[in-house]
Amino acid sequence: MSGEGVNWVVVGKIGAPHGVKGWVKLNSFTDPEDNIASYRPWRLRHGSEEKTVDVLAVEPRGNRLVAQLDGFEDRDAAAGLTGMEILVDRACFEPTADGEYYWTDLLGLEVLTADGVALGRVAELLETGANDVLVVTGDRRLLIPFIRDQVIRSIDTEAGRIVVDWDPDY
Repeated sequence: MSGEGVNWVVVGKIGAPHGVKGWVKLNSFTDPEDNIASYRPWRLRHGSEEKTVDVLAVEPRGNRLVAQLDGFEDRDAAAGLTGMEILVDRACFEPTADGEYYWTDLLGLEVLTADGVALGRVAELLETGANDVLVVTGDRRLLIPFIRDQVIRSIDTEAGRIVVDWDPDY
């Protein structure tokens, strides 16, 4: 992706047009979801198509967020954005406290048991309500509860690994 030195992170997706003046519905992956409004600029991507856009406004409408983007003044122009991923520079994120992580920082980390058995890499994280779940892919797909101090023993993003208390045969 263009932007040398930039670590682009997907934070949402453009939905259908909203109204006739170029506004679009947003599917925000941030928590809370309105945090998406604080990141600028947005890089939009669909397949190999990419464009950087200026965000003019992000507002709540009913139970969702909508955005107005510079250069998209009518419904037809906005419709061309439907389905595009919204990416921002990772440097825009607030620093985390000790022991806190952005999900994006855990993706791709190697997952090992306390005995050093490699289970695979973090492919995604799922929010289940009760607790988050690491989806680990390796020889097979594992769903490992993200429960600190019980299942998750340590996280070292610099070394690129997570140590878990997990039976490799489970």
